Amino acid sequence: MSNIIYGIRPVTEALRQGRQLEKILMQTNLSGENMRQLKDELRASNQNVKIQYVPAEKLNAVAKGANHQGVIAYGSLIEYSALEETVMQIFEKGKVPFILFLDHLTDVRNLGAIARTAQCAGVDCIIIPNEGSAQINSDAVKTSAGALLRIPVCKSSNTKTTLNFLRQSGIKLYSASEKANLLYTQADMREPLCLIMGAEDKGVSKEAIKMSDALVKIPMNGDIESLNVSVAAGVLIYEVIRQRN
Repeated sequence: MSNIIYGIRPVTEALRQGRQLEKILMQTNLSGENMRQLKDELRASNQNVKIQYVPAEKLNAVAKGANHQGVIAYGSLIEYSALEETVMQIFEKGKVPFILFLDHLTDVRNLGAIARTAQCAGVDCIIIPNEGSAQINSDAVKTSAGALLRIPVCKSSNTKTTLNFLRQSGIKLYSASEKANLLYTQADMREPLCLIMGAEDKGVSKEAIKMSDALVKIPMNGDIESLNVSVAAGVLIYEVIRQRN
């Protein structure tokens, strides 16, 4: 099945058939009955699909001669899970939740590498923001060694809402930050936990930092001030496993 869908009607039909979409490119100022039906189907699908309005020239460049009719959609390579249902299932299984929130990571290979480590370690699910994050494309899936096809991945349309839900579910929020005073080995990670890893350049967002129950850091004894985010995630993930075992 192709990952790219061209045209208003094919994209509408894909939604009707339950196909999960990653992103939709729409021509600016496009209107008409077919567009209304497409937007109705999108709302009915309850998918957190990123919509980007672009000029016709952008669509033409992507389509390379295909009849796009002003709409191009990227089908998801994975099946996303609903966060509320996923958290409920974790508790129902009698597990102590271990969730990973990747706060606007933009590098697909970092995303894939972290997912691989998470799946190997038994992380229960990964959450990624709908906007401003790396797309789960073939590079991400390949780098994850297929882990992204195995571990539940949930989309977040609003960071504050998502983190509030986790807190209300009894899950502690720990953010990785080089500005933290608490070493990662000093934090109690045996309780229900969501580990928040920040973007490669900006770190964890201010909003997530503000909502966190604790900030943890990995000590840096060399001249370089920080680890690659996928390496840092691996260190913290396995500290959780060490403590719980």
